[in-house]
Amino acid sequence: MNGKVIVAFLVLPALLAGAALYYLQIFSFYEEVIPNGTTDVAIVEKKTELPEVIDYSNFHAITSESSPIRYRACFETSEDLNDLRNRFLVYEGAEPKIAPYWFECFNAEDLGFSLADGAKGEVFLSKKNIMYGVDRVVAILDNGKGYIWHEINDCGDKLYDGSPVSNECPKRD
Repeated sequence: MNGKVIVAFLVLPALLAGAALYYLQIFSFYEEVIPNGTTDVAIVEKKTELPEVIDYSNFHAITSESSPIRYRACFETSEDLNDLRNRFLVYEGAEPKIAPYWFECFNAEDLGFSLADGAKGEVFLSKKNIMYGVDRVVAILDNGKGYIWHEINDCGDKLYDGSPVSNECPKRD
């Protein structure tokens, strides 16, 4: 009998802590982004290297202040993918980050498959160093669906793995 009580005192707090940790990771820190309706989706133009707003609708986004890479957004656009490829900077090596399951419009696995060979979509730079070491990228598929997330860039990789940061990286605030 005493052994069961001791086990209960050990197991019950562990289960409660696990449930709390799950809740905090999946639900607690995310908040919905209120779109401004005019500048939510911008991509860096090749010629000017400045962001230019593209046509978009049905914009939904979430973010979290607890991590610089928790931003996710979905939208639709009427822009032609080939025109976008000709006008805007392509972002190489981006991989969609997994969103919480309840943010249904953003499926990183499906998006990754669509972007894998470049035939069905492309990833573009939206803003370099939106936070130190983190770029905002925009993926647009040939069906008009668009997705936005944050990607750790080379400066961020060096910062977070402890490597010396090169002179090419901006000064950190």
